[in-house]
Amino acid sequence: MQRNYFFVNTIKKIEDHEEELPVTKGEKKYHDCDPNIKIIKAGGYTKSELLQKMKENKIFLNELAEQLLASKYFEVSKKHYQAKVIELAVKDLGCIDGATTSRLFSKAADLKLEPCPLELAPYVRLAYLNQAEGYDENQLQHRAPYGSITIASKIFSEDVSVPKGFYLRRIQGNLWLRGYIADEEHVWNPDDHFIFCIAKK
Repeated sequence: MQRNYFFVNTIKKIEDHEEELPVTKGEKKYHDCDPNIKIIKAGGYTKSELLQKMKENKIFLNELAEQLLASKYFEVSKKHYQAKVIELAVKDLGCIDGATTSRLFSKAADLKLEPCPLELAPYVRLAYLNQAEGYDENQLQHRAPYGSITIASKIFSEDVSVPKGFYLRRIQGNLWLRGYIADEEHVWNPDDHFIFCIAKK
Protein backbone atom coordinates (compact mmCIF):
# COMPACT_ATOMS: atom_id res chain seq x y z
CA MET A 1 0.00 0.00 0.00
CA GLN A 2 1.39 3.38 -1.01
CA ARG A 3 1.80 5.98 1.69
CA ASN A 4 0.20 9.38 1.67
CA TYR A 5 2.63 12.14 2.46
CA PHE A 6 2.08 14.70 5.17
CA PHE A 7 3.70 18.09 5.57
CA VAL A 8 2.88 19.07 9.13
CA ASN A 9 5.40 21.18 11.09
CA THR A 10 8.08 20.50 9.27
CA ILE A 11 10.31 31.58 -12.70
CA LYS A 12 10.68 31.38 -14.48
CA LYS A 13 9.53 34.53 -16.18
CA ILE A 14 6.82 34.36 -18.78
CA GLU A 15 7.69 36.58 -21.70
CA ASP A 16 4.62 38.67 -22.54
CA HIS A 17 6.45 41.15 -24.76
CA GLU A 18 4.72 43.96 -22.89
CA GLU A 19 6.27 44.41 -19.49
CA GLU A 20 9.77 43.68 -18.23
CA LEU A 21 9.91 42.12 -14.79
CA PRO A 22 13.06 41.99 -12.67
CA VAL A 23 14.76 38.62 -12.67
CA THR A 24 16.29 37.66 -9.33
CA LYS A 25 18.89 35.02 -8.64
CA GLY A 26 17.63 31.59 -9.59
CA GLU A 27 14.91 32.81 -11.94
CA LYS A 28 14.96 31.95 -15.63
CA LYS A 29 13.15 33.30 -18.65
CA TYR A 30 10.54 31.36 -20.55
CA HIS A 31 8.98 31.80 -23.95
CA ASP A 32 5.61 30.58 -25.19
CA CYS A 33 7.40 27.82 -27.12
CA ASP A 34 8.99 26.42 -23.96
CA PRO A 35 8.49 22.62 -23.71
CA ASN A 36 7.39 22.96 -20.07
CA ILE A 37 4.28 24.85 -21.19
CA LYS A 38 1.19 22.83 -22.06
CA ILE A 39 -2.36 23.65 -23.12
CA ILE A 40 -4.86 21.69 -21.02
CA LYS A 41 -8.38 21.16 -22.30
CA ALA A 42 -10.83 20.99 -19.40
CA GLY A 43 -14.46 21.29 -18.38
CA GLY A 44 -17.68 19.72 -19.56
CA TYR A 45 -17.58 16.63 -17.33
CA THR A 46 -19.43 15.88 -14.10
CA LYS A 47 -17.50 14.47 -11.15
CA SER A 48 -18.68 10.95 -11.91
CA GLU A 49 -17.69 11.33 -15.57
CA LEU A 50 -14.24 12.58 -14.57
CA LEU A 51 -13.78 9.60 -12.28
CA GLN A 52 -14.84 7.25 -15.08
CA LYS A 53 -12.42 8.97 -17.46
CA MET A 54 -9.53 8.42 -15.06
CA LYS A 55 -10.57 4.82 -14.52
CA GLU A 56 -10.54 4.23 -18.27
CA ASN A 57 -7.00 5.62 -18.41
CA LYS A 58 -5.89 3.50 -15.44
CA ILE A 59 -5.30 6.48 -13.16
CA PHE A 60 -5.07 5.52 -9.48
CA LEU A 61 -6.29 7.70 -6.61
CA ASN A 62 -5.20 7.68 -2.98
CA GLU A 63 -7.66 8.21 -0.14
CA LEU A 64 -6.89 11.92 0.16
CA ALA A 65 -7.53 12.47 -3.55
CA GLU A 66 -10.87 10.69 -3.28
CA GLN A 67 -11.72 12.85 -0.27
CA LEU A 68 -10.89 16.06 -2.11
CA LEU A 69 -12.75 15.04 -5.26
CA ALA A 70 -15.88 14.35 -3.19
CA SER A 71 -15.60 17.58 -1.19
CA LYS A 72 -17.57 20.80 -1.65
CA TYR A 73 -14.34 22.52 -2.71
CA PHE A 74 -14.09 20.50 -5.91
CA GLU A 75 -16.42 22.27 -8.33
CA VAL A 76 -16.74 21.31 -11.99
CA SER A 77 -17.32 23.60 -14.94
CA LYS A 78 -20.12 22.75 -17.33
CA LYS A 79 -18.36 24.68 -20.07
CA HIS A 80 -15.28 23.56 -21.95
CA TYR A 81 -12.22 25.76 -21.56
CA GLN A 82 -8.46 25.74 -22.07
CA ALA A 83 -5.74 26.54 -19.55
CA LYS A 84 -2.11 27.23 -20.31
CA VAL A 85 0.10 25.69 -17.62
CA ILE A 86 3.80 25.55 -16.91
CA GLU A 87 5.84 23.06 -14.89
CA LEU A 88 8.73 24.48 -12.89
CA ALA A 89 10.82 23.85 -9.81
CA VAL A 90 10.61 25.94 -6.65
CA LYS A 91 14.13 27.23 -7.29
CA ASP A 92 13.06 28.47 -10.72
CA LEU A 93 10.90 31.04 -8.95
CA GLY A 94 14.02 32.41 -7.28
CA CYS A 95 13.44 30.44 -4.05
CA ILE A 96 16.84 28.75 -4.04
CA ASP A 97 16.53 27.83 -0.36
CA GLY A 98 12.97 26.58 -0.65
CA ALA A 99 9.76 28.37 0.28
CA THR A 100 6.49 28.07 2.15
CA THR A 101 3.34 27.78 0.08
CA SER A 102 2.35 31.41 0.68
CA ARG A 103 5.76 32.71 -0.39
CA LEU A 104 5.83 30.40 -3.38
CA PHE A 105 2.43 31.64 -4.55
CA SER A 106 3.48 35.25 -3.98
CA LYS A 107 6.60 34.82 -6.11
CA ALA A 108 4.52 33.13 -8.80
CA ALA A 109 1.97 35.97 -8.81
CA ASP A 110 4.77 38.50 -9.34
CA LEU A 111 5.63 36.62 -12.51
CA LYS A 112 2.09 36.39 -13.88
CA LEU A 113 1.50 32.83 -12.70
CA GLU A 114 -1.50 31.77 -10.63
CA PRO A 115 -2.87 28.71 -8.82
CA CYS A 116 -4.82 26.27 -10.97
CA PRO A 117 -8.54 25.66 -10.47
CA LEU A 118 -8.90 22.56 -8.33
CA GLU A 119 -10.93 20.99 -11.12
CA LEU A 120 -7.95 21.18 -13.46
CA ALA A 121 -5.97 18.51 -11.60
CA PRO A 122 -7.64 15.43 -13.17
CA TYR A 123 -7.31 16.99 -16.64
CA VAL A 124 -3.61 17.68 -16.02
CA ARG A 125 -3.17 14.08 -14.87
CA LEU A 126 -4.79 12.84 -18.08
CA ALA A 127 -2.49 15.09 -20.13
CA TYR A 128 0.69 13.95 -18.35
CA LEU A 129 0.56 10.27 -19.26
CA ASN A 130 4.31 10.09 -19.96
CA GLN A 131 5.44 11.23 -16.51
CA ALA A 132 8.82 9.85 -15.47
CA GLU A 133 9.04 7.05 -12.90
CA GLY A 134 9.09 8.34 -9.35
CA TYR A 135 9.37 5.23 -7.20
CA ASP A 136 11.97 5.52 -4.43
CA GLU A 137 12.06 2.95 -1.64
CA ASN A 138 14.12 5.39 0.46
CA GLN A 139 11.58 8.21 0.24
CA LEU A 140 12.01 10.71 3.08
CA GLN A 141 8.98 11.67 5.18
CA HIS A 142 7.56 15.20 5.25
CA ARG A 143 8.82 15.92 1.76
CA ALA A 144 7.25 15.79 -1.67
CA PRO A 145 7.94 12.35 -3.15
CA TYR A 146 10.72 11.92 -5.69
CA GLY A 147 9.48 12.62 -9.21
CA SER A 148 6.18 14.10 -8.05
CA ILE A 149 4.60 17.23 -9.55
CA THR A 150 2.35 19.25 -7.25
CA ILE A 151 -0.49 21.16 -8.88
CA ALA A 152 -0.64 24.63 -7.36
CA SER A 153 -4.18 25.39 -6.22
CA LYS A 154 -5.96 27.66 -3.78
CA ILE A 155 -5.90 26.54 -0.15
CA PHE A 156 -9.57 26.24 0.82
CA SER A 157 -9.23 25.30 4.49
CA GLU A 158 -6.66 25.89 7.23
CA ASP A 159 -7.76 22.66 8.89
CA VAL A 160 -4.69 20.42 8.69
CA SER A 161 -6.86 17.34 8.19
CA VAL A 162 -8.35 18.73 4.98
CA PRO A 163 -6.37 17.87 1.81
CA LYS A 164 -4.65 20.94 0.39
CA GLY A 165 -4.42 19.84 -3.21
CA PHE A 166 -3.29 17.22 -5.69
CA TYR A 167 0.01 15.96 -7.03
CA LEU A 168 0.98 13.69 -9.90
CA ARG A 169 3.16 10.66 -9.51
CA ARG A 170 4.21 7.54 -11.39
CA ILE A 171 4.89 4.61 -9.08
CA GLN A 172 6.30 1.41 -10.58
CA GLY A 173 4.65 2.22 -13.88
CA ASN A 174 1.26 3.19 -12.44
CA LEU A 175 -0.02 6.74 -12.82
CA TRP A 176 -1.50 8.39 -9.74
CA LEU A 177 -3.48 11.49 -8.87
CA ARG A 178 -2.83 11.84 -5.17
CA GLY A 179 -4.00 14.25 -2.51
CA TYR A 180 -1.78 15.67 0.23
CA ILE A 181 -2.06 17.63 3.45
CA ALA A 182 0.35 20.27 4.68
CA ASP A 183 0.40 23.10 7.18
CA GLU A 184 1.41 26.67 6.43
CA GLU A 185 4.84 26.14 8.01
CA HIS A 186 5.92 23.50 5.52
CA VAL A 187 8.91 24.54 3.42
CA TRP A 188 9.01 23.11 -0.09
CA ASN A 189 12.37 21.88 -1.31
CA PRO A 190 14.08 23.94 -4.06
CA ASP A 191 13.89 20.93 -6.40
CA ASP A 192 10.18 20.23 -5.81
CA HIS A 193 8.18 20.62 -9.01
CA PHE A 194 4.91 22.53 -9.39
CA ILE A 195 2.41 23.23 -12.13
CA PHE A 196 0.97 26.76 -12.28
CA CYS A 197 -1.49 28.35 -14.65
CA ILE A 198 -0.19 31.17 -16.80
CA ALA A 199 -2.40 34.19 -16.25
CA LYS A 200 -4.30 35.33 -19.32
CA LYS A 201 -3.12 38.60 -20.82
